[in-house]
Amino acid sequence: MTEETGQTRPLGVSRPDLAVDDLPEPEEVFGVRRIGPKELFKYALGPSLIALGISIGSGEWLLGPQAVGQYGFVGVGWVIVVSAVLQTFYNIECSRYVMATGEAPVVGWGRVPPGYLLWVPLSVFIVIFAFIAGGWAASAGQGVYALVHGEVPPAGAEEPRIWAIALLVLVFLITAGARRISRALELANWVMVGAILVALVLVDLFVVPFSQWWEGIRGFVTPAAPPAGITATQLGALAGFTALASGLNWYVMGHYRDKGYGMGYRVGHISGMRGGRTQMLASGVTFPDDPDNNARWRRWYRLLLTDMWGIFFVGAMLGMLLPTILMARAVEISGKTPTQANVPTFVASALEQEHGRVLFNVALVLGVLILFSTQLGIFEGMVRVTTDAAHATSPRLRALVEGDPRRFYYPFMLVLLVIIAIILHLALPVSLVQWSANMSNLGALFYPFLLIYLNRRLPRAARSRWYHQVILVLNFLFFGFFFVNFIADLVGNPLVTF
Repeated sequence: MTEETGQTRPLGVSRPDLAVDDLPEPEEVFGVRRIGPKELFKYALGPSLIALGISIGSGEWLLGPQAVGQYGFVGVGWVIVVSAVLQTFYNIECSRYVMATGEAPVVGWGRVPPGYLLWVPLSVFIVIFAFIAGGWAASAGQGVYALVHGEVPPAGAEEPRIWAIALLVLVFLITAGARRISRALELANWVMVGAILVALVLVDLFVVPFSQWWEGIRGFVTPAAPPAGITATQLGALAGFTALASGLNWYVMGHYRDKGYGMGYRVGHISGMRGGRTQMLASGVTFPDDPDNNARWRRWYRLLLTDMWGIFFVGAMLGMLLPTILMARAVEISGKTPTQANVPTFVASALEQEHGRVLFNVALVLGVLILFSTQLGIFEGMVRVTTDAAHATSPRLRALVEGDPRRFYYPFMLVLLVIIAIILHLALPVSLVQWSANMSNLGALFYPFLLIYLNRRLPRAARSRWYHQVILVLNFLFFGFFFVNFIADLVGNPLVTF
């Protein structure tokens, strides 16, 4: 492995050497005397909430409930659990690189042979191609329409799309009004995710019998063959969007840099329009191999594990269990099964039949919150990835924006808003979401191996262990299988039928 020489440390190819500086103490970053339980929740935890806000959305409110509503829990639930476990490990490995170098993953990929000219533009293209379809936005628009009019939208209605565009504008306003964009997203998700989980627990306790709670839990822990009739696209979408976005989860992990985790504190962050101008470094910074820095690294790594397993994983599992058992109850009440066209409002309509208008409105508000939290994270994430990539790799752009990434970030967000507004008119919301989810699985074919390359070359204390690499290969096998099966199904016959 390469070692630092002087004040820099080479890592990979085609990118500048990493500067070398000491890791900060967590107390220095968060401005507190010590990190106790109160400080942990108030200051240190949070980036995983942005990922969780995306997670409790397209997979948990649309794809998982639709699959359970049509096919039941057994044979579907274990796919959810395996996907969530593998993705949490994958997220940790992505964040390991961010903490050790201060570089967002999209920039780090440029250090992998043959270099940034391949991996950086390809990665930006894949993220935008996967998420620009706008199914998450269109589904949120359906929920707002039903909330305003008290009924589900008719097929082909234009107004839900107008509401979807209005919610995109709201995302722009949230980021524009922030001092530090990542912090604004954290606070928004603390409120939304907290309200979503509490409300789902209360509604489920009120309307879902214990037998269906148990059936859902049992389905999660019972390995079984996928149910007959489920398609490769449906199952691949469920695997891809359970927890987050399988092979593309890395596009959200750059928030650990902006939070100041590890060496991210030395690199800078993207400010909102209300924030002061910050100079974000074009290349990363790492730490020397010595006892003091190694001890600080262990502290940061423990914070990362707490954030990922304590908030992201637990929240993702609750976020899938609670809506799916509610959907199972809605199917039982209505005697019908959800379709791609009506799944965003299916639960609300079924609950109205049994429990009246109050629960109809509660379910719609929940759906809008769930899908808007997804919309917030995905839309901002596409802009962030493109901004990070352009700022790090283009000296000409850095000169043009005078070192202020906001001058690229906000105009690009407006351009993307217009493009998504056009695209979301082209297909049903859930079919757009299924497309995005299967595109996410594409990333699992190669990003785990890019991570192995990078993380084996970090300072010794930060390097991944052999079992971390095994888990990354399992990500490749699990999500890669679903993507290959999806492509085979798209062009002819799937490799495996159920």
